[in-house]
Parts: sequence; structure tokens; C-alpha cells
Amino acid sequence: MSKLLTLENVTAFYGASQALFGVNLEIGKGEVVALMGRNGMGKTTTIRTICRMLPHSSGRIFFAGQNLEKMPSHKAARLGLGLVPEGRRCFSGLTVHENLLAASRDGYWTFQQVSELFPRLSERRDQFANTLSGGEQQMLSIGRALMTNPKLLILDEATEGLAPVVRQEIWSAMFKLKDEGLSILVIDKSLRELTAIADHCAILEKGATCWSGITADLVPDITDRYLGV
Repeated sequence: MSKLLTLENVTAFYGASQALFGVNLEIGKGEVVALMGRNGMGKTTTIRTICRMLPHSSGRIFFAGQNLEKMPSHKAARLGLGLVPEGRRCFSGLTVHENLLAASRDGYWTFQQVSELFPRLSERRDQFANTLSGGEQQMLSIGRALMTNPKLLILDEATEGLAPVVRQEIWSAMFKLKDEGLSILVIDKSLRELTAIADHCAILEKGATCWSGITADLVPDITDRYLGV
């Protein structure tokens, strides 16, 4: 399997405070990878470095055959990074349709395709984003990322704070995306769903990769050590 994203011993700082101390991560084309770890271990910071919202200090990041070291975030996005950020961040003053069109790039994912994945977005087409429920806003955030026609979809806590029935709808959509061959990097607190969908997992501990491997090798001893409360 050819590699789409590779992080090699990546370090990063927030000002004088070091946040990443050696992150290693690989995602192949068509692969789903779960990035795991307790709160504050560097998962969102890793995503920020991948998307070039935070520069890394050392190590290497390659995506779609390109070295991202000196690349600004908008150019990295054009290479095919589609981010669903923590907290949704929809354009509140735009309608559902306008939110999706604002991010659209030519490719498979169109308003029609997104509407088939999330029928509620079609029903809310002309509704302003700030009038949607939290679950609908999350669907809109995922749909907006898909409208960029990404090579890699990155989901940061996409089911956080949602009702169980809505969480299940989001997970069902992710399984459909996996079946369609989209590469996905996902962060979530639900170990059960993560291990069901992920091909590989990587665990961060204090800003460094402490374990990585196929999901089948993620035995209870490892989850208790690195993910337990």
C-alpha cells in the first residue's frame, strides 16, 4: 500500500512550550487510522501540524508526495487535506447550501453526494447554520470537508457531545466513506467504534508516539496502560 501521509519524529512548540516530542505516523491510501491518547497528549496538536496551522520544529511531514515543511496551510489544503475541526466551526451566517458551496472543489463530492450521505442537509438546504442542531452542524462540517474533495479526511472528535442516535449516524457515514476507499484519520473517545473502523492505530503519550500497529494487536493491556482513566 502506497503511503499518503508520513510523519517522522515530529516535534512542535507553542511558543516556548514543547507540545510534540516525537510523533511518528503513517497513513496509506484507502486506509483508516485512529489517533488515540488521553486528553492533552498531543492529538489535536498533531493535526494542527499536519494541516500547517502550527509549524513543526523538527522531523519531517510528507503528504501526497510533497514535503509540507515550509508549506502554508491553504496550499496544504489544496493538496487534499480535508479537516473536520473540533467544535464544528460552521459559517453561522450562511445557509447549509452556502456553507457547502463555499468549500467546493471539482470532484466526486457535490451537494448531491453529500445530501445522499446526510439527507438532513438536503432538508435544511436553505436554513442558516446557526439554527441547526449540534448534530446537524457536525454533519455540515463533515460535508463541507468532503466538498473540498480531499485525499485525506481528518476528523477531530466528530462525535463529541452529540446524542447517541446522532453519533451512530455519524459513525455510519464514516463506515460508508471507508467502503468508498477514502483515507481517514480519526480522533474520538469511543474506543469501540474506533477499533471497529480503523485499520491501524497510533497512540500518543506526552506528545510522542508510544504505540502503533494494526487494530487487531490493540490488546486490553495496551488500552489499559495508555488509554485507561
